[in-house]
Amino acid sequence: MSDTVSKKSAGKHCRRCFRQCYSVYIYFQGTLFVALLVLVTSAHCGSQFYLPIDCEDIYRHDNTSSSGVYTIYPGGPTTPLRVYCDMDTDGGRWTVFQRRMDGTENFYRPWKHYKNGFGNVAGEYWLGLENLFLLTARKKNELRVDMEDWDKGQAYAHYSSFSIDPEAVGYKLNLGSFTGGTAGDSLTAHNSMKFTTFDKDQDIWGKNCAHSYLGGFWYSNCHYVNLNGMYAPHGAIAFENSHVIWYAWKGWNYSLKTVGFWYSNCHYVNLNGMYAPHGAIAFENSHVIWQAWKGSNSLKTAAMKIRSVSKCSCALPD
Repeated sequence: MSDTVSKKSAGKHCRRCFRQCYSVYIYFQGTLFVALLVLVTSAHCGSQFYLPIDCEDIYRHDNTSSSGVYTIYPGGPTTPLRVYCDMDTDGGRWTVFQRRMDGTENFYRPWKHYKNGFGNVAGEYWLGLENLFLLTARKKNELRVDMEDWDKGQAYAHYSSFSIDPEAVGYKLNLGSFTGGTAGDSLTAHNSMKFTTFDKDQDIWGKNCAHSYLGGFWYSNCHYVNLNGMYAPHGAIAFENSHVIWYAWKGWNYSLKTVGFWYSNCHYVNLNGMYAPHGAIAFENSHVIWQAWKGSNSLKTAAMKIRSVSKCSCALPD
């Protein structure tokens, strides 16, 4: 009897592992599908193994999770990735892919470092463009940028969607609309730009923006945002516009104390999703959802309606 239960449990686990890896790889690397299926079912079935893709998955697995460093698997079960999850700000579930806070990490780095990631996830770090591509390509995400000045003033900016393209097209930035925030909108001017470092110039300026402004970013010609610029207290840098900048909040010449890029999965409503009884759909968050009422559970019925709020008569003339 216990063997039967164990086998059933392992079977359920196999299906869960398969769904996680399928959702990452069948889209990007179809030729690896069979190999990954064999890997997951042989290496992990029968164990209590859990493969979160991002901080959203960690929160959904345990909504009492606190902010801190976690391991996620955006590239599959053989490539674990450490990341800081913010479970407190604005509902939590934020995956932090960039953070500056004390100047301990050098952000004036070559393409290879920005592609693969660098730093200490418990402090300052850049998660890596390739990891960011894998994270943002499989779900729709929103973006939040938090920042602080040297007088303890804080501000943020929020964008409706965020993703980047693969390396073959320069990790181009795809940014949704600015939806609010006390920092104002500086990032929209960088939308559709490719990523530039001092040794890989992909901006639209005649020179290399990363080389001139000592960072690595989705520069245009050149920037209204330089959050990967040189870190130093305000007024301590002699190089013009090369420090940590968010123009709409503090202008060109103010060097920020802390900044962070955070993204989270962003559909809270999916009323045109796949219809099925709750628990019958294997594909994550693809069913009929109204998150504020039932979370990620599948609804039985849903309808959207409109009516006029005008009090005037709109009868046609004779």
